Amino acid sequence: MTYASTLYNKYISNYINTLMDIDSLVYNAVFASDDSTRSSSKSQIRLLAKDKGIYSASIHNLYMAIGRGEINGFTVPAMNIRGMTYDTCRVIFRLVLEHNIGPFIFEIARSEQGYTLQDPEEYTTVVFAAALKEGYVGPVFLQGDHYQFKAKLYQANPSEELENIKKLIFKSVDAGFYNIDIDASTLVDLSKKNVDEQQKTNYEMTGTLTEYIRSIQPKDVTVSIGGEIGHIGGKNSTVADFRAFMKGYQLEISNVKGQMSNKIQGMSKVSVQTGTSHGGVPLTDGSIAKVKLDFNVLEEIGRVAREQYHIGGAVQHGASTLPDELFDQFPKVSTLEIHLATGFQNTIYNNLQPTLKDKMYKWIRENLQKEKKEEWTDEQFVYKTRKKALGQFKKELWLLSEVDKRPIIQALEKQFFMLFSKLNVFNSINSIRPYV
Repeated sequence: MTYASTLYNKYISNYINTLMDIDSLVYNAVFASDDSTRSSSKSQIRLLAKDKGIYSASIHNLYMAIGRGEINGFTVPAMNIRGMTYDTCRVIFRLVLEHNIGPFIFEIARSEQGYTLQDPEEYTTVVFAAALKEGYVGPVFLQGDHYQFKAKLYQANPSEELENIKKLIFKSVDAGFYNIDIDASTLVDLSKKNVDEQQKTNYEMTGTLTEYIRSIQPKDVTVSIGGEIGHIGGKNSTVADFRAFMKGYQLEISNVKGQMSNKIQGMSKVSVQTGTSHGGVPLTDGSIAKVKLDFNVLEEIGRVAREQYHIGGAVQHGASTLPDELFDQFPKVSTLEIHLATGFQNTIYNNLQPTLKDKMYKWIRENLQKEKKEEWTDEQFVYKTRKKALGQFKKELWLLSEVDKRPIIQALEKQFFMLFSKLNVFNSINSIRPYV
């Protein structure tokens, strides 16, 4: 046996042993007490993923193909995984492999990164580890969701808040987030007289960040960029809002450095407000109020987006707490993408063993009282704030026994199966391959 073949066999042996021990490796990547062990574990996972053919990808080309009418018929699920991330992503990858699912996005919002204690580098690492564990090979769409301007901070110091978001975008792209949703909808001013004035700061900041993303994206990657015209939970969006936003936005990106010839590639989608709110609206008993969702907004703005601006279409936020029977309506009205978060969090809490859940609720009542509104019942207070316990108890959730995890995993499998089926992404892998 040659020296080279001996080294190769040793490499393969180490590779297989590492893959078998991926659970320990990803645990160390997240929870090891020293920086060097965490960093080394993350690097090993990324190298293993690369060797297996698992890679970060942009969904931009697929969305632009949808804008050109070359492909349609499904709504892409974009999933915010706030807790039990490794276990939850494994469920998703198992269903993806079993049902030949093509487009699916793992995302995490600016705010979620804070209270779940998951920065972009860690999130990418855990998603890749789940892919390795389940034997997935292919593109992974990682997305920075709601990279949102904080209106009060922007009003006090616009340049500082803009720089905060630029730093987050740089960190995210560096971690493999090749899909970024810019959310300057918080800067829309409905007190202005016309829709252009209302949307002006929104499209200016979205254009500025588009230019920034294009300047830092990796060679041969066109990061998918999303914009947002209506703050989720506010006034429903209109076609007039969208046209005003796009007119201003296109002028912004056409005048990069003052030269019309320097027009850069713009966004591939736009998020709209249709009547939903993030997390749903809890009633006094803790149940969720029914929402009157305006599918016409999605259909009309999506149609204009494709026909007039040749981008993928409209995106629905705040949807995971909607009734199951509504989800098959999204592909029917050509909704491009749907964002899902709180429903998965609710599934974890609804199936969590009582001892840990009581401990988490006790922490909420002891540490988050300042967030409780006077008119809230205790049930409403806990429901609205329990997302913030997920980071504090990340390790305890990770270390749940297999017996305690089983009802959560089974419920998540059922939930994801329903969503993927109704969003019509089963057997979609071959149709998206030319564009990824």
